[in-house]
Amino acid sequence: MLQILSAEGRRFRNTVIWSLQGWVAAWASEKTLRQWTLVQAISVSLACWLDIEPAERAVIIGLGFVLLAAELMNTGIETAVDYISLESHPLARKAKDCGSAAVALSAIAGGAAWLVVLIG
Repeated sequence: MLQILSAEGRRFRNTVIWSLQGWVAAWASEKTLRQWTLVQAISVSLACWLDIEPAERAVIIGLGFVLLAAELMNTGIETAVDYISLESHPLARKAKDCGSAAVALSAIAGGAAWLVVLIG
């Protein structure tokens, strides 16, 4: 039993390390990640400062993190496509455009949540 717990602890530690490495790499190269992180910081601050329901606060904060996750996935897609080839190809463009659309939809969802909360 102790071996199983130890192995799971190592896996969890590695997952945390790899996730942090991904964040640091994306942070260093992606201006949009830094911009969305600033938006999320402002959004979390406002959500905690305003007198809104806890469920509303949770949705707003959660959607902000979904947006950051979408931006990280978009960065991964773009990086993988560029690694394979820097030549223009319709499938490469489609992959990049779909990643960008995921970020846009996540941003729209967060904005819509704020509108619903503020307007009622």
